[in-house]
Amino acid sequence: MLYRENDLQIFEGGRLLPIVEDFYTIQGEGFHMGKPAYFVRVGGCDIGCSWCDTKFSWNPAIHPLNKVDEIIERIVGSKASVVVVTGGEPLIYPMDYFTDKLHVQNTEAYIETSGAYQISGSWDWICLSPKKNSPPKDKIFNLAHELKVIIQDEKDLEWAENNAAKVNSSCLLFLQPEWSNHELITPLLVEYVKVNQQWRISLQAHKFMKIP
Repeated sequence: MLYRENDLQIFEGGRLLPIVEDFYTIQGEGFHMGKPAYFVRVGGCDIGCSWCDTKFSWNPAIHPLNKVDEIIERIVGSKASVVVVTGGEPLIYPMDYFTDKLHVQNTEAYIETSGAYQISGSWDWICLSPKKNSPPKDKIFNLAHELKVIIQDEKDLEWAENNAAKVNSSCLLFLQPEWSNHELITPLLVEYVKVNQQWRISLQAHKFMKIP
């Protein structure tokens, strides 16, 4: 169950966040695939995608509130130059404090978001991954650096094109096969991208590499 709006004071303006996990690894998806990055997974999501591979993150109440300052210490200790904030849906919470602290450390702040909530924080890279259950807010389309649409079946290609028509002209476009169905979907995407060359294919390389 997500926090109600009048509960948000417990996050102390973003100084506390429900954290599922944080770890230093290799980015496995999208434009930055193959680059080292420190991941911070924030708990809480009410979008409810049936194919979600992080359902354990949906209920924020089972994940402890962590001090952002302590997370920053772990990031600094890792020597990572890039932090990816993901979820769950991180924009449920105020993110300005977190990104400000990262930038003080000369660390880049990336986010992966459905765009279903109003954006907060100052981000060096925004990966927008829109979901049909709860479409993105209008503002984020012009801010996104990368559009990454998960494709479960051929019908999702129309959803992808609808969102691609809304992003800014410099936004990079990626189609990503839903993992449990990737062996069937990937050949479809190969043929689609050969014809529709504005798109690229994103694969979940971290799953092939068997890393977090």
